[in-house]
Amino acid sequence: MDSVLAFIIGVVIIVIGLAVSIGLHEVGHLVPAKLFGVKVTQYMIGFGPTLWSRRRGETEYGVKAIPLGGYISMIGMFPPGKGERVHADSTGFFRGLVQDARDSSTESITPGDEHRAFYRLPVWKRIIIMFGGPFMNLLLAIVFFAIVLMGFGVQQPSTTVGSVSTCALPETSERQTCEPGDPAAPGAAAGIEPGDRIVSIAGEPIGSWNESTVIIREHADEPVALVVERDGETVELEVTPMLSERYVLDDQGGVVRDAAGEPLTDQFGFVGISAANEIVQQPVTAVLPTVGENVAGVAGIILNLPQRMIDVANAAFGTEERDPNGPMSVVGVGRLAGEIATIDEIPIASKAATMFGILGSLNIALFVFNLIPLLPLDGGHIAGALWEGIRRGFAKLFRRPDPGPVDLAKLMPVTLAVVVVFGAMSALLIYADVVKPVQIF
Repeated sequence: MDSVLAFIIGVVIIVIGLAVSIGLHEVGHLVPAKLFGVKVTQYMIGFGPTLWSRRRGETEYGVKAIPLGGYISMIGMFPPGKGERVHADSTGFFRGLVQDARDSSTESITPGDEHRAFYRLPVWKRIIIMFGGPFMNLLLAIVFFAIVLMGFGVQQPSTTVGSVSTCALPETSERQTCEPGDPAAPGAAAGIEPGDRIVSIAGEPIGSWNESTVIIREHADEPVALVVERDGETVELEVTPMLSERYVLDDQGGVVRDAAGEPLTDQFGFVGISAANEIVQQPVTAVLPTVGENVAGVAGIILNLPQRMIDVANAAFGTEERDPNGPMSVVGVGRLAGEIATIDEIPIASKAATMFGILGSLNIALFVFNLIPLLPLDGGHIAGALWEGIRRGFAKLFRRPDPGPVDLAKLMPVTLAVVVVFGAMSALLIYADVVKPVQIF
C-alpha cells in the first residue's frame, strides 16, 4: 500500500473514532436529560459554524465546522439571580459575564417550560446528566480495550527461547557486544538453541518465562537439569548458571529502582537466553485492570500538567526530546496513527489492535479530563451540584431555611480563565506536535 494513502487511512480512522466518541459522549448527556424531562434544544458535534443540522421534535441535531468537541443545550442551566449587590472589587467586565450567563439561561426558558429547566432538577439527577458523558467515554474505553486484549491479544514472553547470547556480560556493562576474550554464556555452552521450548528446569515444570528466570537466578554456579522441546522431540541438557551482576526485578518483570530513581542490582545466576514473544489473547478479567491503569496514568499526567506543559514547551522551543508518555494534541495522535499505518513490518492485525488501543486511550483521556472540577467541564457542574447538595443537607440538618440552588453563573470569570488556559495549552501542544512530534519508533 502506498505510504501516503496508508498515512491518510490511519489519520481518518482516528478522526472518525474520535468523532464517534465525542458524539456518544453527548448522547450520554442527552439521554438522561430527556428522561428527566429537561428541554434540550441542541445536540451538536463540533463548534463554530453549522455545517449540517436537522430538527427532530424540540431538538436540533447537527455537525459544526471545528471538530474539537461537542455539546447539548439544555434550558435553564443557571438559576435566576437573587438581586444581591455585586462586591465592590468586581469589575464591570466580570459583572457583565455573570449577567450575560444568567440572561442567556433565562432567555432559553420558553413560556410554559419553566418546570423543565436544568437547575430545577434534584441534585442527583443533575449529577447523572453531567456524569453521563464521561461515563459513556469510560464504557467506550472498556469496549476498545476488550477488543484489543480479548480479540487481538497482547505480546508477552513465551516459554520459547528467542535468542542465545554467545558471551556473558553484566547487565550493567556499558558494552553489550561480544568481543574475543569474553567468557562464553552458559546457555550457548550447554547447547541451548533459539526455538527451543523450555519444559522444565531443575525438575520444576515451566509455565511462564518468569518462572524459568526465577529458578535460573537462584542456582548460580550449580549444574541444573534443563529439558527442552526441539522440533517435536524432548532434549535433556545440563546448564550451569554463572554468577553475574543483574538488575533486580519486581513481580511484573520491571526493574526495581531506589529512592533516587537508580536501578538496583545484585548478583544472580545468568544463562544468557531471552524469550521469544507471542501474542496471547487475554481473559475478560484483564480488561478492567488495564482500563484502571490507563485511568491512573492519565490522572497522573493531569495532576502534573503544569510541569508536563513546561517540558513540552522546552522541547518545542529548545533541543530536548518529547516525552513519549507526555500529553499530545489530537494532531499528534493523528500523526502517530498515520505513522503506524505506514510501517510495512507491522502486521495488519497489530496495526488494527494499535488503532483500537489509541481510541481506548483517547476515551480514557476524555473521561478523566472531563471530570476535572472546573467549569465549563462536566466535572465543574458535578462539583457545583455536590456543593448544593451539601449546603441543603446541612440546612435541613440544622433546620435552617433552604439556601436554594448554587449560582454557578458567578463562576463565569473563572470559566473564562479556564477556557483561555486550555486554549493556550492546546495551541502549544499542536505547535509541539508539528515542529517536535513524539518519537515512538
